[in-house]
Parts: sequence; structure tokens; C-alpha cells
Amino acid sequence: MATRDSMETLTQQVEDTIRYAEEQYKQSSLQEHYNDDDYIQALQRLEQTYQDIATMAHSANGPQREQLHRMRLQIQQLQNNMILQGTRGGEQF
Repeated sequence: MATRDSMETLTQQVEDTIRYAEEQYKQSSLQEHYNDDDYIQALQRLEQTYQDIATMAHSANGPQREQLHRMRLQIQQLQNNMILQGTRGGEQF
């Protein structure tokens, strides 16, 4: 079973990563030209956080796995949206 502290730390990481990525997504949708480096960094942070969730799931109990699964879905949805927006803007990620 994952410890309470490790779950809380990961949950905070997920929230911070999502907040950062959503801000980059929002900024890029408002501007024709946006900061590619920050956008790519946001995508990289999403991917790293996704991997961290997957790693944590190996030592999680049932309810924790369910919580982690919901986090993974949030991360995936945001990744998909950002990738689609990036390809619509002429960028290939």
C-alpha cells in the first residue's frame, strides 16, 4: 500500500502540473504565437507526472488505484487537448 504522505505528495504534483499545463494551453489558445518552450515543458511535465502515477499504482491499494486512475484520465485528456491544439497551430510535437 502506498503511504498517505506519498499519495498526498503525488496528488499535489498532479494538481500543480495540471494547473501549469492548463495555463499554457489557455495562453496558446489566446495568442497566435505562444511560447513553444513553455508549452513543450508543460507537455513534458504531464508525461512525467503520468509516469509517476503509473509507478505509484504498483504499490497502491484498491481505493488508491481508483484515485490514481482518475488522475491519469485527467492527465491524458489534457495531453490530448494540448497535442491537438499544437498540431492545429502548425506545430508538430
